[in-house]
Amino acid sequence: MKPIPSAWRNYIALTRLDRPIGIYLLLWPTLWALWIAAEGWPGWHLFLVFTIGTILTRSAGCVLNDMTDKNFDGHVTRTKDRVLANGQVDKLEATMIAGGLTILALLLVLTTNLLTVGLAAVAALVTVIYPFMKRLTYLPQVILGVAFSMGMPMAFSAFKGAIDNVVWLLVTANLLWVVAYDTQYAMVDREDDLKLDLKSSAILFGDLDRHLIGLLQIIFLTILVLAGQQLSFSYWYFFSLVVATMLFGYQHYLTWNRSRDGCFAAFLNNHWIGLVVFTGIASNYILN
Repeated sequence: MKPIPSAWRNYIALTRLDRPIGIYLLLWPTLWALWIAAEGWPGWHLFLVFTIGTILTRSAGCVLNDMTDKNFDGHVTRTKDRVLANGQVDKLEATMIAGGLTILALLLVLTTNLLTVGLAAVAALVTVIYPFMKRLTYLPQVILGVAFSMGMPMAFSAFKGAIDNVVWLLVTANLLWVVAYDTQYAMVDREDDLKLDLKSSAILFGDLDRHLIGLLQIIFLTILVLAGQQLSFSYWYFFSLVVATMLFGYQHYLTWNRSRDGCFAAFLNNHWIGLVVFTGIASNYILN
């Protein structure tokens, strides 16, 4: 196999395709909603629209974030080697890549319906706003939660042409989950952010960080229980929430000493939360 040219390696790094955790965390809740809307398999069209669309929009969001944070990333331990910050990719290249990815995502969403296109426009606006929030508020994680939850009403609107009330339970649960895991992520950068006068929930929560993350996780699970009851889900779904609870417990073990590596590992572990909940939802329709 021929080696990937250095320019393409840089573009892959810029869009974080080599680090797909963000794709997983954005995709799983969208698939929860899509399966619930369709009461099972949604068909290849919508599955591919939302899966490929998630990859495109997350990649574009990473580029926009790096363009916004170009002057900060070089001073943060975790981000100092990012290709835009260290000059391996220039701003024109980044702008063209972000624009191309956005156009491709737009072409995908245009195959759905007008309501979904409108929701996609709102999602794009939130994505553009988010990178600036760490300069303005200690809770940029809430804005990220909104951005990472937009796929859920979009999934319902694309399949049903309407948004059911249960969607707002799912959106609320997902938003709280995003704040919890992105606080774990922000704990990795807390010392650097303080030096740069940047804001995050990890700084706001201070010594109560692990306690408040735990509270958010408990509320997340409670809302998912309520959603499952409203949808008359089977015990397979509720068993998945038990497994998710155990995974949350493991995350608290990882963050106990607030080490950078432990907090980052806890953040990465949330991929399994999304997968486990999706498995519970899918099993409900397959095994009943």
